This record gives sequence, structure tokens and C-alpha cells, in this order.
Amino acid sequence: MSARFQKKEYIQANKEWLVQKSKEEGVKVLPKGIFYRVVAEGNGDGKHPTPRSIITAHYTGRTINGQEFDSSRGGAPLAIRLCDLIEGWIIALQQMCVGDKWEVYIPAEMGYGKFAQPGIPAGSTLIFEIELLGMA
Repeated sequence: MSARFQKKEYIQANKEWLVQKSKEEGVKVLPKGIFYRVVAEGNGDGKHPTPRSIITAHYTGRTINGQEFDSSRGGAPLAIRLCDLIEGWIIALQQMCVGDKWEVYIPAEMGYGKFAQPGIPAGSTLIFEIELLGMA
């Protein structure tokens, strides 16, 4: 089987996984094909980060096969300006309040698209558990 065919199959499998996930109970929709499930509710104060906010968050990232590719757990939380992250994070975090913990499902086009990253094949749907710890 050619690598090109395998890549097409992989991309299709990721799209199908996201469609199935979107139908699960408790999964909510965000713009641009991003979905999420609330794991824990935060302070619910109605304050959300903006793209210029510096956010502090703990996260774990996985691919649809469960392979973890990155995590801040067990170390220092991520502290970064929101607009410097992938589009899927920018969209999702603008809906979160401090203390919220969500599992976010990001289609490839809102993640790294056709570009592979260490531990992340091109065309991957990304699964992140994100806990918003703070914003400034």
C-alpha cells in the first residue's frame, strides 16, 4: 500500500472519528468544526480570554488513537499569549472561564493541517484536555 493512500485513509479516519465524537452525549459545538465536552466547571464569572490575553493552562494533547504527544501535567503550566497558539485553541479558550476544564476536539484544519509535528501525523484531529488556570 502506498504512503499516499495510507495518508488519505488516515485523514479520512480522523474526519470520521470527529463526526462520531460530535454525536456523543454531552459534546457541544464551537465554530469551525471544533467540539468539546465539559470535564469540570470553573468559576463561571462570565470573563473569557481574548486573543491578546496571556493564558495559563494545564493541558494534555493526544491523537485519536490515544497517543499522547504533549502535556504540561507534572510540570509548569503553559503561559502564553492566546493568539500565538493554534486556531483551535484560540477559538475554544475564548469560550472558557478560569477553572474550566474541557476536552476539546480540534479538526486538522484548526490544528496543524497538512503539516506533521513531532508525534502528530499530518491530517490529525487533535484531542486536548485543557484546564484554564488564569488569564491576564
